[in-house]
Amino acid sequence: MSEPLRFGVVGLGAMGRHHVRLLSRLDGVHFVGGVDPAGDIHRSLAHEPLYADLTDLLAEGVDAAVVAVPTKHHEQVAVQLAEAGIHALIEKPLAGDVESARRIAAAFDGRGLVAVAGHIERFNAAIQDMQRRLVRGDLGRIFSIQTERVGPYPTRIGDVGVLEDLATHDIDLVMWLIGESFATVHAQSARQIRRAHDDLVEVIGQLDNGVVVRMSVNWLTPTKRRQVTVLGERGALVAELLNSDLTLYSNSDVETEWDEMARLRGVSEGDVVRFALRKREPLLAELEHFRDAIHGGPLPPLLTVAEAVDVIELVERIGTSSGGARSSDD
Repeated sequence: MSEPLRFGVVGLGAMGRHHVRLLSRLDGVHFVGGVDPAGDIHRSLAHEPLYADLTDLLAEGVDAAVVAVPTKHHEQVAVQLAEAGIHALIEKPLAGDVESARRIAAAFDGRGLVAVAGHIERFNAAIQDMQRRLVRGDLGRIFSIQTERVGPYPTRIGDVGVLEDLATHDIDLVMWLIGESFATVHAQSARQIRRAHDDLVEVIGQLDNGVVVRMSVNWLTPTKRRQVTVLGERGALVAELLNSDLTLYSNSDVETEWDEMARLRGVSEGDVVRFALRKREPLLAELEHFRDAIHGGPLPPLLTVAEAVDVIELVERIGTSSGGARSSDD
């Protein structure tokens, strides 16, 4: 049996504390400690040491690290890890702009390291089952994919807008589920609560294979909703991400004897099936997969930092398309 991998977490904020919680008890991992100059504000560390600087953690000796610092610091931390020969999982968004994202990818290129972006929704049980069914062709030809990721304003975010923080999830999911890149994209955005960053974005686009895309993202909705709907010639698959449910709404193949209904000649409601899934915490599944990839296991569904550059490029395209967010009282 191989020695446990020595892991550290850089950034002990809202997301970093959850990495600490899981790495502290993950098989095949020895959690070394956390780094945060602001201290362990969530008291996530138990008996593990707190380091004020990444250099101190590196001196202690680690094989891999999770980067959960504010987005503006991702490049500095990631490059330092790459130069030290450390495997890295960098929380999304990979970077605040595409040039920074490219520099992060270049720092790891050719070093033989596992460097991935933390797109946790790929490990949601409903999304993983949806992806398997789409690859298998359960819906036949795909017509459209629609995502909704809305909810109240989060106090944990301060350095990026809703496009970078939330829409990056759905941009990645759309391209991963359908297996195509965006041919066209158009957007409208607004700043209703904060003036520094957008808090509402509506996106419509089309993939290279003609699939139509709509993404709705905001921090203005009182209730949190996370949903992905894929529509195809045999029906629709709907993933509810908050509870990891996947439901198939199939088109009916039963002929109708009602003349008025038959004249419509369109689709009709068929069977509705909610699939029984093995539901696990997505972050735990992601960390397990990252651990196994370091030992030589397959990378997918992990998103490499090189692939994550495509997500940041599309974020910039959407931002350009929206023409800059405006508040309703501008």
